[in-house]
Amino acid sequence: MAQEPGAAPTASTASASAPDRSGSAAIRPLRPPSKMLLALEGRAWIELASLVPALPILRGATPTGDGHPVVVLPGYLATDASTVPLRWFLRDRGYPVCGWGLGRNFGPGDRVVKGLARLLDDVCDRHGAKASLVGWSLGGIFARELARRRPEDVRQVITLASPFRSLHASNVPRLPRSGPPPALGEASEIERRLGEPLPVPTTAIWSRSDGIVAGRSCVEHAGPQRESIEVETSHCGMGFHPAALLVIGDRLAQPEGEWRPFDCSRLARWPFRGWPRKRTRPPAT
Repeated sequence: MAQEPGAAPTASTASASAPDRSGSAAIRPLRPPSKMLLALEGRAWIELASLVPALPILRGATPTGDGHPVVVLPGYLATDASTVPLRWFLRDRGYPVCGWGLGRNFGPGDRVVKGLARLLDDVCDRHGAKASLVGWSLGGIFARELARRRPEDVRQVITLASPFRSLHASNVPRLPRSGPPPALGEASEIERRLGEPLPVPTTAIWSRSDGIVAGRSCVEHAGPQRESIEVETSHCGMGFHPAALLVIGDRLAQPEGEWRPFDCSRLARWPFRGWPRKRTRPPAT
């Protein structure tokens, strides 16, 4: 059943493993979302429409930023046009923000790797400060890997429905890649590396009702300066869902070097359905 737009976020310190009967940790294979959830991705238009009445509340609930730069990366097959509402919101909150400027996101390749490196150089040099990276879906995976290579230039990473723990648990018919597909063992090693913790603060925003990628594939390992926040939204609507924007605004406003986990209790007056609650494990998909 489709959730109401504007549902509040939920904190999650989830793991993709569950204990088996012998007491050891057994990794459960991740499966793509159901066809029903895929069909419900059309509700993204409702989520976009809900942003307009939510803007006054969002402005009151999120502090003004400190002016450090923010780079927003689009998802697979998307362009900077898809992140216009998110970037407008962040600019309104006082951040100098830019898109990736590389056209449509057709997946990884030398052009993307070199283009993102140049972009980060330009942003950091122009503002004289570290940049925060916000990536939607595949854009979040790019943001993570850029931060892994350049932690000295990245303040924090926020991912939106980014399946960095399992690229195959997706309803996208073709995995984004350049060159021939990797062998099975090599593919497993790639996924293992993508899921390794980053050397910078990281927030993974995910949804159990994601119709494109498995929700559990987007969950960060629990640990210092790492967290996962659940919101009730579609995959295609997460980048402009009011609850997701509230979390992004809250995370970006933290002073550099003073990162703290997201505090759900401060949302007691959030005027939409769905109260925040702590979780110790993500739901099965």
